[in-house]
Amino acid sequence: MKKSVLFFILAAVIALAAGCGNSGLKDAKNYPIEDFKYTNQDGQPLSKKDLKGKVWVADFVFTNCADVCPPMTANMAKLQDMIKEEGLEGVEIVSFSVDPTVDKPEVLTEYGKKFNVDFKNWNFLTGYSQEEIEKFALENFKTIVKKPQSGDQVIHGTDFYLVDQNGDMRKYYTGLKEVPFEQIIEDIKALQ
Repeated sequence: MKKSVLFFILAAVIALAAGCGNSGLKDAKNYPIEDFKYTNQDGQPLSKKDLKGKVWVADFVFTNCADVCPPMTANMAKLQDMIKEEGLEGVEIVSFSVDPTVDKPEVLTEYGKKFNVDFKNWNFLTGYSQEEIEKFALENFKTIVKKPQSGDQVIHGTDFYLVDQNGDMRKYYTGLKEVPFEQIIEDIKALQ
């Protein structure tokens, strides 16, 4: 009998310690994001080093997208508003363009303006090759980005990614339909 009580206490301690390791995030991942230095909508460099110490939410979009990107960007804009309403300081949003040859800084600026984004904490990134962004997305965020040989559309995932202060991707959520806004806010709070 004493052994079973001891076992349950030990199991509870292990479970509690595991939860602390994930900053209280349910189903947390721990995918390190490699160093990067790309160009934002203002033509300024933004790197992983610039984001160190901040929680950030990332996605992959492009300005010429015919279907999923406009609702994703509208959803991210709603999340940006909720972050402000909650008074969460130091939270950044990073949208990686999956069509860098078309999405020059000025094109990204115009795209962001259509959604009334606040560029103070939201960077749209470009300044890399198509091959680079395809490799970067797959290796760091475990998501597909692929530009077919013909046509002007790019295949890409529709998730939002939560990245912690150390630059590790911790969780991902649907960014298209039934976005779990409240859960994302709670998870941001748990990381802060």
